[in-house]
Amino acid sequence: MDDLAEACLLLMNTYNEKQFVNVGTGEDLTIRELAELIKEISGFEGDLLFDTSKPDGTMRKLMDVSIVKSLGWQPNVSLKEGIEQVYKEYSDSLS
Repeated sequence: MDDLAEACLLLMNTYNEKQFVNVGTGEDLTIRELAELIKEISGFEGDLLFDTSKPDGTMRKLMDVSIVKSLGWQPNVSLKEGIEQVYKEYSDSLS
């Protein structure tokens, strides 16, 4: 959330166009890779099952983040670090 807040502040102060702006890392990640990352972080020991005979949705979901990056913004927290932080906060809230 800190990265998004910083990007929003930057855009509010420097960007005045009508075009939408994507905020993200600009790195591609498959659903399988994301699921495996979440499995690793959460310590889930079960199997992940994928039915590849039924692909669904847009095959590629990579956002173009060139506008926000051209304004000098870069993410400070990796996806893995962000998921780890959220998972820890959620786990701590259950205690």
